[in-house]
Order: sequence, then C-alpha cells, then structure tokens
Amino acid sequence: MPDSVRPKPHIRRLPPDVVNRIAAGEVVERPAAAVKELVENALDAGATRVAIAIEEGGLKRITIEDDGCGMSAADLLVALERHATSKLAPGADGRVDLLNIHTMGFRGEALPSIASVSRMTLTSRAAGEDAADVFVDAGRIEGPRPAAFTGRGETGTRIEVRDLFHATPARLKFMKGERSETMAVSDVVKRLAMANPAVAFGLESNGRSLFRHAAEPEGEDGQLARLGAIMGRDFRDNAVAIDAEREGARLTGFAGLPTLNRGNAQMQFMFVNGRPVKDRMLNGVIRAAYQDFLARDRHPMAALFVDLDPEYVDVNVHPAKTEVRFRDAGNVRGLMIGALRHSLAAAGHRASTTVAGFALGRAKPEAPMPTGALFQSRPPSGGGYAVPMQRAETYERRDFAEAPSVPYDYSDAPTARVETVQDALQADFPLGVARAQLHETYIVSQTADGIVIVDQHAAHERLVYEDMKRQMGAGGVKRQALLIPDVVEMTEDEAWRVLERADELAEMGLEIEAFGAGAVCVRATPALFGEMDAIGLIRDLADDFAEYDAGLALKERFEEVMGNMACRGSVRAGRRLTGEEMNALLRQMEATPHSGQCNHGRPTYVELKLADVERLFGRR
Repeated sequence: MPDSVRPKPHIRRLPPDVVNRIAAGEVVERPAAAVKELVENALDAGATRVAIAIEEGGLKRITIEDDGCGMSAADLLVALERHATSKLAPGADGRVDLLNIHTMGFRGEALPSIASVSRMTLTSRAAGEDAADVFVDAGRIEGPRPAAFTGRGETGTRIEVRDLFHATPARLKFMKGERSETMAVSDVVKRLAMANPAVAFGLESNGRSLFRHAAEPEGEDGQLARLGAIMGRDFRDNAVAIDAEREGARLTGFAGLPTLNRGNAQMQFMFVNGRPVKDRMLNGVIRAAYQDFLARDRHPMAALFVDLDPEYVDVNVHPAKTEVRFRDAGNVRGLMIGALRHSLAAAGHRASTTVAGFALGRAKPEAPMPTGALFQSRPPSGGGYAVPMQRAETYERRDFAEAPSVPYDYSDAPTARVETVQDALQADFPLGVARAQLHETYIVSQTADGIVIVDQHAAHERLVYEDMKRQMGAGGVKRQALLIPDVVEMTEDEAWRVLERADELAEMGLEIEAFGAGAVCVRATPALFGEMDAIGLIRDLADDFAEYDAGLALKERFEEVMGNMACRGSVRAGRRLTGEEMNALLRQMEATPHSGQCNHGRPTYVELKLADVERLFGRR
C-alpha cells in the first residue's frame, strides 16, 4: 500500500477491562499461578491455616480459605482495583521504597487480574466488622453486600474462582490436561508450604484430599519435619543441616547426602527471604558443591533458604515474582558453595540409609525346603567334591576329629577369610571391627548393633582421592607451558566472560590472556592433565560461565583426572588383606570426610542393623 494512502496510527487508551486481561496474561498464565497469588495474599494477611480446593485442575473452580486478618466491606472494593495494595506505604518523603519489600506480594495486580478472566466471589470478615462479599464476573463488580462467613476462624477470607479464563477462551486452548494442571497446583502449594512450616496447609482436588500438613513448631526441627513430609522420609533421615553467614547474607536449610541422589534436579529448592524462587544459579551452585561426589547425570536433593536485607535483592524483576536478582550474586554463590561443602564434610563417612534399605529389599528368604533336602548331596557352584549322603541305617555317630578327610578343590570356590579379633580391640568404632574378607573384595565388620560390608576398592579409591586433593591444595596446581600457545576464536561476549575469570583459572593452572577482540590465548595448562584439548576446554568454560556463573568444566576435568589416578593407585578388588590392613582401612574411612561414597556417588559401604538381619530370619 502506498504511504500516501496508509492510515495514520493514533495512540489510544485501552479500556480498563482490556488492561486487566492483558495483566492477567502476564500474572495468571495457568490455574497454578492464580493459586500462588491468592495463597501468598493469605500468608501476607497473617494466616496460620490455608485450605485450597480445586476442580478440573483449577479451571472449573478454585477455593482458598484462610484465617488471616480479613477485610472490611470497603476494603473489598479497593482490593479489586489495579495497583491497590496494603503492602506498600509511602515514607516520610512521600516516596514508596520498592527495594525494601518484606511481603510476598506488593504489586496489587493479582485480584483484579484474576477477576477479569473468571467469575470470582470474595467473602471476608475483619475483626470488629460484619462479613461481606463481592461478586465479579469478567471484571463487572456486584456488591459489596452482607454475607454469612464460615471461614477457618473468627476472621479471614474465602475466595472462590469459577470458570477461569472463560472471558478469554483463546487462553483455554493452551491449557494442558487436568492431571498436568493439578500437578502444577500441587507443586506451587508444596513450595509455599516448605517456606512456611508454621502454617497448616491442605489441598483437595475434585473432593479428594491430596495432602494435609499440620503446622510445625518454629526452628530447625519443625523445618525438617515439613521438608520431610513433602520431599520424603528418606530426605528427612539423610539430610545434613546447613547454617552459615557471610557479609550480611545467611544460608540455612538441608542438603541430602551424596548417596541420596536422583536422575533429575526436581528435588532442588531455593527460597529467598521466604519466597520460593527458580534461579539457574541454584543448579550451578549445587553442581559445583557436589562435583566431587556425583556423576554428572545424578542430582542431589536440597532445600536452601537465603535470608538477607531486602535492599540487597530485587524481587521486582518478573511479573510472577518467581525470579530475583542479587546485588552481590558472587557473595551469595560463594556462601552457598562453601556452606554446602562444609556441611557435607561434617557428615564424615556417613552414607544414606537408603543404601541399607535397598540391600534389605533385595535380600529375599529362600523358599522353604524339605528337611531332608538340606542334607542331600549337591556339588558346589565352583566345581569340586562333596561328601555323598550316607543312608540313615548305616550311619554311625563319630567325633568330628575322626571324620574321614575328603579332598576339596578350592581353586574355583568362593573365598572367605575369618579374622580373630581380640576382645581388647572391640571398641565402639562407627564402622566396627573387621571380622572377615569375602571374595577378596568385601570387608565384613561387626559394630555394636549390626554389621558393615565395605567395598575395599571403592573405599580406598575415595581415600586416595581425598589425599590427592589435600596435597594439591597445599602445594598448588603445577602448570605446563605450551610451546605454541593455542588461540581460541569466539564471540566478544564469550571471550569477555572467560577473561574476566583469568585469575580464578590461573589458580587452577590454566593461564590465559586476551588476543585481540573475540579471541583468547592459552599459554599454560595444568600439568596434571598432560595433553589435552585446550580449545574445547575454553569453549566449555565460556558456556559454564554463561549458564552457571562458574567454571565447572575445568573443575570437573580435575575431578576426572584425579579420580582415574586414585582408581589406579587404590587397593584392587581381589587383593587379600590382613586383619590389621582391614581395620586400618576402616579407621581411615572414619577419619576422612566423604568416605561414605566413591567419586561417582556410589556407596562404599552398607550397614545392616542387627534388628534388620533378625527380621530377615524371622526372629522379629
């Protein structure tokens, strides 16, 4: 169309209902987002009990009841206006400080946005006020009017949202199935429940209770109880406590032992000033802290709580408030990695109880056999000779000393050695005292209340690896200069990210410098690596700095090389050990951090309690 006939555009003000529906598209993308906003309002109102009920994944109905402070009839109308909130107040100078936010919500967009795309009934009662309700149909308000209040307490609010997105039918086409939407709602409520253990939560779907969590007492025990109820009993039993502080930021929470791991990172949670957030830094932090203990495709379980002055964190960077930005992200990241490593080191040789549980689950009693079958002749599995069964009528009782000696071929038979341990040695050691060696691979020790089976190769490999780390930390990383420096071509942004960390990389033996725009020159590499692909390593580091803000590729390369060296230098399976050697290995494991798992997160020992063993044999 020629420019001469093209209509000239005019700037128009949008109607309020259209503005609200646009805002709803940002804030309320699915039922779970609506539930999140409304539950956060309940928490900001001081609720101690929150009950959520949904139908058809929340698209047909969402009901949220709380026992918070409630609202008067006049406040009900104001609450439905855009950008009306009780959580921000101007200071003495008349300005509102958006960097000093202590509440979950603050924008004042949730209620009007949800009401503009649904049919909402809002009922509330404040202290000293009569209950009132307001009905809103796609933005059209009816009320307020007197109402009967049957909430959770004398005060509180009940919000019912029906036919979500009925005013924007196009949005319904993008909704997932009922099951997916229900799972999303459940995930949102669980995260809020984890952040608020002192509040009771309940969730129902289509009349069926999905979960109920009673209020827990304040403190570490109450927090762990709530986390265990949501993340599982295994996490509660195998989590180490975290409590550290650095430059005004405090980190608390719990992290699972390395031997308690999963195939994905869905059981990793982060909370900032009580707000559940999703931050890609979390994945990099946990991966860096556990890189010595887990294979790259395994992920630990953790729930971390960061508390700091609200002025040092910006929560106003995402419409749904699921992301935050730290003023000093490096300080928070260093705090988290240091605290995680310290807590894991404090766990010592401890391994997850799920290892023993798995072993007991695999141990199944044999089917009952006829009594006579126990004495029938049967050749050993390794080949050899067995004494034939004598007929009962010709059997004569003899002393064992008079029994005829029968030749036996031990070459292929399973091996087991029994060590005689003096009573004086039977101290109360955590890993017990060595009693035997099986198949020249596994050490069996006796503890005060059970037995321990140790994989001698995996255990010694971990000990050698930890010793190599100590030596490297004391003596530094030796470098090997390249005769012909490698020049890595990349984008200017990638080169800048790598060169910014040149000092950090130099501490690990990688010497780099700028080589014009968009290029990095590698002059020296860690001597431990020998010949290596320096160009590929630099590119991997650039990706790590962009995604995780950490050079994981180089650290994981160190782990791989030292792990291989530790494997070659450790006690091999098939080596026969003396009793002194076995006990020395057990004592060294007790004194070495992280000795409960090998470099890939597999357990180095399994502990079976005497009660569990007795249960296997029907004694309990």
